[in-house]
Amino acid sequence: MKYFLPLLIAFSILINPINTLAEELILAGGCFWCLEHDLESLKGVNSVESGYSGGSLQNPTYENHDGHQEVVLVNYDPNLVNLPEILRLYLRNIDPLDGKGQFCDRGDSYRPVIFFKDGIEESFAKSALISASHELRLPLEKISVELKLRGQFWLAEAYHQNFAERNELKYKFYRFSCGRDQKLDKLWGENARSTNIWSE
Repeated sequence: MKYFLPLLIAFSILINPINTLAEELILAGGCFWCLEHDLESLKGVNSVESGYSGGSLQNPTYENHDGHQEVVLVNYDPNLVNLPEILRLYLRNIDPLDGKGQFCDRGDSYRPVIFFKDGIEESFAKSALISASHELRLPLEKISVELKLRGQFWLAEAYHQNFAERNELKYKFYRFSCGRDQKLDKLWGENARSTNIWSE
């Protein structure tokens, strides 16, 4: 019996090594289609899934997710990419000054939130927000990204997953008409949508 647990762990690693060694992070930053697409290209990110989190409503849906934000669940390999890199890319793909929505999407569902699971993740998140404020040359009080203890992640409906790839024209039209990239370029300049080291 004393060998059972080590054997079980070894077996799970052999069957699915990526998920066994992976870490997960929940982020909200407006439309989950966009955030999913922006983060999944980062080397070391295994998958990004769209969903809902932050509220108390059980089994939220796209039609009814009151109290929840549209979020993404980022599954990543910490040996290939670290949390500060993911947070840097996340912040440069949102407008961290807008706490009432993102771009053309307004309201509580679209507020930017970093969900942390423990004090270590919270510390990394706070550090990222400070770095963002320095790069933008604004006081920290202007950064409107909420830090919130992580709760349950609810997977969004299948038609929302990988939306950018499966509905390329519709996605590009939505993103352009929403003014997302135009605003990011104006706000972040050459660092928009990048993992470049913070300029402070």
